[in-house]
Amino acid sequence: MKKNLAIVISLMLCVINIGQSYAQKKKNNAPVFGYVTYEGKDQVYIDNPLGPDEFYNPILQGCYPDPAITRKGDDYFMVVSSFVMFPGVPIFHSKDLVNWTQIGHVLDRKSQLKVADTPIALGIFAPDIKYNPYNDTFYMITTQFAGDFGNIVVKTKDPFQGWSDPIKLKFDGIDPGMFFDDNGKAYVVHNDAPDPGKERYDGHRVIKIWEYDLENDQVVAGTDKIIVDGGVDPSKNPIWIEAPHIYKKNDAYYLMCAEGGTGGNHSEVIFKSDHPMGPYIPAPSNPILTQRYFGNRSNRVDWAGHADLVLGPDDKYYGVFLGIRPNEKNRVNTGRETFILPVDWSGEWPVFENGLVPIQPKLKMPGGVSENKTGQDGFFPNGNFTYTERFDGDKLDFRWIGLRGPREDFLKMTKNGAEITPFAVNMKEMKPTSTLFYRQQHKNFSFTTELDYKPNSEKDLAGIACVQSESFHYVFGVTKVGNDHVLLLERTEAEGRGRSRSVKSQVLASVKVDLSKPIFLQVKATGDDFEFAYSLNGSDFSTLGGVVSGDILSTNVAGGFTGNMIGLYATSANDISVK
Repeated sequence: MKKNLAIVISLMLCVINIGQSYAQKKKNNAPVFGYVTYEGKDQVYIDNPLGPDEFYNPILQGCYPDPAITRKGDDYFMVVSSFVMFPGVPIFHSKDLVNWTQIGHVLDRKSQLKVADTPIALGIFAPDIKYNPYNDTFYMITTQFAGDFGNIVVKTKDPFQGWSDPIKLKFDGIDPGMFFDDNGKAYVVHNDAPDPGKERYDGHRVIKIWEYDLENDQVVAGTDKIIVDGGVDPSKNPIWIEAPHIYKKNDAYYLMCAEGGTGGNHSEVIFKSDHPMGPYIPAPSNPILTQRYFGNRSNRVDWAGHADLVLGPDDKYYGVFLGIRPNEKNRVNTGRETFILPVDWSGEWPVFENGLVPIQPKLKMPGGVSENKTGQDGFFPNGNFTYTERFDGDKLDFRWIGLRGPREDFLKMTKNGAEITPFAVNMKEMKPTSTLFYRQQHKNFSFTTELDYKPNSEKDLAGIACVQSESFHYVFGVTKVGNDHVLLLERTEAEGRGRSRSVKSQVLASVKVDLSKPIFLQVKATGDDFEFAYSLNGSDFSTLGGVVSGDILSTNVAGGFTGNMIGLYATSANDISVK
């Protein structure tokens, strides 16, 4: 009797627990995204198939700008800007400059990255990474426009094992870089404003150098010196000399900088000195890299600059740099991407090979590199590819990022997919959003997901967001209107400037949908033409709102420095109303 009673009680407790678990799930009302398939299919890769000794340029497609690179032995490490993406500063590893693996992010903790209330166009700018053989330590130095940080440095003995908390550096300006001389001395160079009262024109900047105290991880007070004032030819009022790096070769010191602003006039220039503190003399044949002279052309690459040099596996120099590939309407939706070119440094001055003619979509692999494994065995893909993520593993792929806050604060990986706990924050707010983002990497792409979700009220929404910034984006999601579930497409864009600027949102289309089963959502683009579509069976898709322009997803219209980010989005503070 007692045994039977125990069984009954056990069964009752089990039923109660199941009921509580279900009720809790309903209370949380967390949408589950079963999978994502991203497919990129650009004509340039169809027209230019790879030979057995070739690889594609750019090496990192999508918003991976401002690359910096260093080498220890046979290992190469490269970092790029991340603005308010969280985690910050993606870091990549390679043995051959062709096949790259993302090994994580340098700034992956809240103590390192304080961008929770920051506009998308701020945050982390222009990181530099350098290995110091004299203390066997890697340094990453950058500017963090957030969290009362400014210029910071973090360090590690092993980039695979994580980085220190930031050390705040006592100087102003942006784009800091480090140089370690072969006598053990260290220096920091950076972009700064001219001395007070000496600014001659808009865009007038200087390059400044400091001695750096390795024991105390701080610039040495009073050692700062301006080594470039304005740029290569001050009589022409050059703008935005920035992103400095110092190299030593044949007992001479070379200072390489970007010049012209990170747009159509962007370029890379070089100076030389007998001492790291200068004076520096510009090369007679600057620039050594630019794409500003060529106008319209097929497979156009533009805005080339912001470069860094490294000695390759074949004892030849290579330079990584940013560039853009505009679409047919000259709009930049994929953002600033990372390119690479060999560098001829057989003479006195380095010059990017084919960096002063239109950049081509593929390159010969460095000497001694026999296999292109991009997209295989964990190596980062490039060219045309299809990537499917089911979110059912133990570890999320590093390509997925949050906005202003950690993914772990809202994301749970389950056997059914990515479960996102909605924040009471919508896409227009400068706060961490419950959105899992993937960068647009092709002009022509599709991004498809399965969504299992039943919004309880008009404040609940989940779906896809295509985002250039908090003021320029599309939201394509399901919400509740009265007793109906509705799928809607909203376009948001800012108008005006300064204090007169306002953000305007418009619902382009909406439709009632049956959410008794999962719904399939898709965004696809052919250049500037975007379409948002849905399906109830996973195969037959209907477009909602027709063809819409990708203009607001471009830096041309939205400004800033990022590319289009495609997100799995959920909110419990939906502000989109359907009439």
